[in-house]
Amino acid sequence: MSKKKIAWVTDSTAFVTKELQEHPDVHVIPLYITFGEEQFQDGVELTTDELYTRIRENKELPKTSQPPAGEFAEMYEKLKENYDEAIAVHVSSEISGTIASSTQGKDMADFPVTVVDSLSMSHAITTLIEKGLELEKTGKSASEIGEILQTEAKKSENYVLLGSLDQFYKGGRMSGTQYLIGNLLKVKPIIQINNEGKFHLFQKVRSEKKATKRLIELFKEAMDQYKIDSVQIMHGNVEHRAEEVKALVHEQFPEMKVIIGEISSTIAAHAGEGTVAMIWHNENKPV
Repeated sequence: MSKKKIAWVTDSTAFVTKELQEHPDVHVIPLYITFGEEQFQDGVELTTDELYTRIRENKELPKTSQPPAGEFAEMYEKLKENYDEAIAVHVSSEISGTIASSTQGKDMADFPVTVVDSLSMSHAITTLIEKGLELEKTGKSASEIGEILQTEAKKSENYVLLGSLDQFYKGGRMSGTQYLIGNLLKVKPIIQINNEGKFHLFQKVRSEKKATKRLIELFKEAMDQYKIDSVQIMHGNVEHRAEEVKALVHEQFPEMKVIIGEISSTIAAHAGEGTVAMIWHNENKPV
């Protein structure tokens, strides 16, 4: 029995590295960002720089939406020409309806697609795709790879220092009580994406400096318990702050691989300019 050729599909909330951009079997479908009557495809028709400029210049904040099922169906129809099946790794179903659209699209196209809920976004999706591509080399089927990746998704840790509490609240990602407390007390909340894929107010810290210090503490706690190959620092147009966090990581773990990258426009529309996130993947230590 011949080995099936697998296509890989993700969405624009993922951090798409240069390697993934150039990979012939990886395909990205963009989410949408809307300003009033104007709609843009994330990363295609609107860059993060353009997004931040529009937010600064307009009082109205943008809205985001998942790609419609018809766009996924169109993509899967094209993939049918060259692939036997696909694996789709998407932003958490608790954060976006993208997985639902992808699932409807595969049914419309009648194409076998194994859909994986990353339970997260950004580089956590990237990690799963990279792991999946390695698993594919071992000859595993799409369904076997998908099952492994769904388990791996729960090993990701994600902590976010928001650039804009206001945007996060108005985008429906935070309760009114949490927003009020954060605003009145000038609290810097640490937001976590938990292993159910939901945004969670992890901790309230008094200042940016203390919040950053807490992220490093959380990473150290994870390092004590797990094997971690790299840490990813994602940012919203504040690369200098990401570099500062990288320096703090290297103070304690000089050999740690640190990847710095930008959050996508879809994420930035909610989290805001100035956002910094730390993401890593916990593996069991060898016995």
